[in-house]
Amino acid sequence: MQTRKKYIFLTFLASWLLLFFFGGDQLRRFGFFSERKAEARRNWPRWTDRSLLKSFADPEELQSDGDPSLPSPRAQRAARLSVYKNSRCRMETCFDFSRCEKRGFKVFTYPRERDQPLSESYGKILASIKRSRYYTPNPEEACLFILSIDTLDRDHLSGQYVRNVDEKIRSFPLWNGGRNHLIFNLYSGTWPSYTEDLGFDIGQAILAKASFYTKSFRPGFDISIPLFSKDHPQRGGERGWLYQDSIPPKKKYLLVFKGKRYLTGIGSGTRNALHHIHNGKDIVSLTTCKHGKDWEKHKDVRCDKDNVDYEKFDYQELLHNSTFCIVPRGRRLGSFRFLEALQAACIPVLLSDGWELPFAEAIDWGKAAVVGNERLLLQIPSAVRCIHPERVLAFQQQTQFLWDAYFSSVDKIVHTTLEIIKDRLLPHRSRSRFLWNTLPGGLLALPDFSTHLGDFPFYYLQHGSGPSEKFTAFIRAVSLACSLSQPILRLIQAVSGSQYCAQILVLWSCEKPPPPSGKWPQTSVPLTIIQGRRKLSDRFFPYTAIQTDAVLSLDEHTSLSTSEVDFAFVVWRSFPERIVGFPTRSHFWDAEQRRWGYTSKWTNELSIVLTAAAFYHRY
Repeated sequence: MQTRKKYIFLTFLASWLLLFFFGGDQLRRFGFFSERKAEARRNWPRWTDRSLLKSFADPEELQSDGDPSLPSPRAQRAARLSVYKNSRCRMETCFDFSRCEKRGFKVFTYPRERDQPLSESYGKILASIKRSRYYTPNPEEACLFILSIDTLDRDHLSGQYVRNVDEKIRSFPLWNGGRNHLIFNLYSGTWPSYTEDLGFDIGQAILAKASFYTKSFRPGFDISIPLFSKDHPQRGGERGWLYQDSIPPKKKYLLVFKGKRYLTGIGSGTRNALHHIHNGKDIVSLTTCKHGKDWEKHKDVRCDKDNVDYEKFDYQELLHNSTFCIVPRGRRLGSFRFLEALQAACIPVLLSDGWELPFAEAIDWGKAAVVGNERLLLQIPSAVRCIHPERVLAFQQQTQFLWDAYFSSVDKIVHTTLEIIKDRLLPHRSRSRFLWNTLPGGLLALPDFSTHLGDFPFYYLQHGSGPSEKFTAFIRAVSLACSLSQPILRLIQAVSGSQYCAQILVLWSCEKPPPPSGKWPQTSVPLTIIQGRRKLSDRFFPYTAIQTDAVLSLDEHTSLSTSEVDFAFVVWRSFPERIVGFPTRSHFWDAEQRRWGYTSKWTNELSIVLTAAAFYHRY
C-alpha cells in the first residue's frame, strides 16, 4: 500500500514538472505570474545608452499612454454614438426613393427665416444649390432638402455657432426625422477633444462633412467634403499652378511643411514630431508655437528656435518650389493646406490617420496623393524618394485635374456632392470611377447623355477606339441678298472635293426660301438644305441629319482649299476632344478699359479658335 502511494505521488510530481517546463508560456498568459504582467503589457526596449533615444523622445514619454486630457477610446465611441444614432443608415434604409421617381432629382432649400444668422460660406453653398440644374422652389417636387439653418460651424465656442438647432428642425413639417435631407458641416466639436458632436440629432439625414472620421462615416450614405475657407471663390476659381500637359521643372525642395505646432491636446503628437525629418536641404519642416492666447505658458525648449526658423521661409514660395507637401492633421483631421497643395501641384503627403478623404466614393486618391501613417513619419522621406519621376509627373498632373474639376470653387464642391447623391439613385446610369478620374471629369461627362465611354470624344484613346473617318460640312448662309454668291459656291466645291467629306449641310438663314436644287452646284457627296433662323447658335443644334462624329463648321465667306480641309481633319482626328480650326484670336486684359478684349494679331500664344472654319465633335 505504501509503495502504491509512493508511485502515485511520484507520477503526480512528474506531471507538474512536465507541465511547468512545456506549458509555462500558457500559464503566464492566464495570469499565474502576476509579477511580470505589467512588464509584458508594455514591453519597451531598455536602452543601455539613452543618448541614442534622447533626440527623439524621452523614455518616460514612450511609457505614457498619451495626453491625459484626451478622451479614452470608449468615451470617443460613446460620443460618436450620441451623434450618429442612425449609424446603420444606408440609402436603401434611410432614403425615400419614391420622392425622386416622378420629378427626378430635384433639390429644395428651406426659405431663410428673418434675422437668421448666415455665414459667408454657407451663403455660398445655398447660392450654388439655387444655381444648379437640380434646384426647385417647390417642396412638393423635391427629392432632396437642404436646411436654411447654418450648420457649418458646430464649435460652441465659435461666434458662428447657431443654438437650439434641434428645436428648430423638429418644428419643420418636412423634416421627417431627417429623411431625404442633406446637412453640410465644416467644423464639429470643440476644445480639448474635438469630437464629431454637432450639437443636434441629424436623424436619418445625409451628412456632407469635412474632417470625416472613418469610424463615423456611413459608406454609401454620407459624403466627405474638403475643408475650405470663407475666401474660397463662389464660382470659377483660380486654375492650378501647373499648366495642363506641361512638364514642371525640377523643384528645389523634395518635401516641405510650414505650419502650427500644437504643444498640448489632440493633434499635437503628429506635428511635434515633424522636426525629426527636417534636414535644411531638400526637406524643410518648419513649425511655430506662437499661436493661441497662452502659448508661452506651454512653450518648450524648441519653441524659440522654431519660431526664428519659421520666419525665414515664405509659405507660398515653399508651395511653388516643392514636389511633395506634408498635410498633417491639425486639431481636426482635415486642413486648408490640403486644397492649397492640390492647387500648387505639390503632391499631398497625408498624415491624418482615420480621415475619410473628400469624395473618396468617386475620386481615386491613390493617383494624386501619398497616404502615410502618422506613426511611420520617419519613413516618409525615403518613401517619397523612391517614387519614379514618371509617376511623380502623373501625380502632379492629376492634382491639377482634380483641383480644376472638383475643388477650385464652392460651386464645384457643392455640385460634386449633388452628383454623387444622384448617381446613387440610379446605379445603372451612374458614372464610373474612370469618368470621375479622367478629363473632363464627372461634372461634364453626364450619364444622362451616355454611360458608354465610346460616345465621348475624351476617352477614345483609353477605350481603344477612334472617331469616324468622315466628316459633315455644315455651312451657315446668312447673306443679306439671300442668293447664291460666288464665295459659297467655291466653298461647296472645295469641301466636296475632300476625300474625307461624307455630306454637306447648308443652313439657309434668310427670309426668302432657298434657291431650287438646279441652282446649286453638282457635288460628289449629298447636299442638304436646312431652313434656319439668323442666330449664331443654330449651327450647334443636334440636327438628326448629322451622322458623322466630326463636324466642319463654316461661314459662307470662308475661303479654304481642299488640301487645307484635309489637313485640318487629319489633325482633328488626333485630338477629337478639341476644336481644330483656322481663324484664331488671343484674349487679353485691357487695363485702361478694365475689361477683357481679344485681338487677331499674330502672337506666340492663341487662346481662341473661331467656329467660322473649325472642326469639332458633334457631341
